[in-house]
Amino acid sequence: MRSSRAIFGLALSGVLICSAPVMTHAEAPARVVSMNLCTDQLAMMLAAQGQLKSVSFLASDPRSSAMADEAKAYPANRGQAEEIYLMQPDLVVAGAYTSRATVALLQRLGIRVEIFAPVTTLDDVPAQIARMGDVLGQQDKAAEVITAYDADLKAFQNEGGRSPTAVLYEANGYTSGAQSLSGQILATAGFTNLADEPTYAWGGNMPLEVLVMKAPEAVITSRPYPGGSRAEDILSHPALRATQDRRANASVSDSDWVCGTPYVLHAVAQMVSLRHTLTNGED
Repeated sequence: MRSSRAIFGLALSGVLICSAPVMTHAEAPARVVSMNLCTDQLAMMLAAQGQLKSVSFLASDPRSSAMADEAKAYPANRGQAEEIYLMQPDLVVAGAYTSRATVALLQRLGIRVEIFAPVTTLDDVPAQIARMGDVLGQQDKAAEVITAYDADLKAFQNEGGRSPTAVLYEANGYTSGAQSLSGQILATAGFTNLADEPTYAWGGNMPLEVLVMKAPEAVITSRPYPGGSRAEDILSHPALRATQDRRANASVSDSDWVCGTPYVLHAVAQMVSLRHTLTNGED
């Protein structure tokens, strides 16, 4: 019996002889494969029953995916051109930083690949949802999701009250400012981000000494992965622990913060709850 690699090789040589039929964008694809964590979640939200055939292996990891339970219903892929080609997709959705070699090879094989750029602002989330709705032929479902998202986001933006100071602090002392999705989540929840300065606008490493001197009212860290990591040692440093002992702190579920999907509003809600704790009795 021929190996899958032999079959793949024959398919590749065949595509050099004849062109594969190209599907028009007006047709709703029947066999969709996602190979990026964020496109996984958008596709799972919007795809019709049986339309989505596979998602990336990261989609079932609760540490990074907000839809880990839903992802268990789909076969997982590891973004390899061979395995995806053999699934016979008529559409592949991928991220801007998904393996370029895999994407290029799939395109050479005549497979339609749609690339989604990362979202860096909460206002860009509806456009991302709408685009996924367009490529899946699920515009009505996307419109419903966008309507709910816009209403919930507006409710958060209309909250009043004092804005406590906070810093997002992760492995290697990484923090996020105003030009990042995380920074926007923090601002929408009503916090004053002490990393809102040019040095950290898009994200960067803040020395622990700088963090301590800024004296934020809340230090928000990511949940550590199991096992040891030198990159995460800074999160257990005595100086940071002392800061946390004197002030509020919270661990966030990274899965809600990673992708530009409606799940970012779960992160906003968590931060709003922390802000209410800090300002209880002041408003």
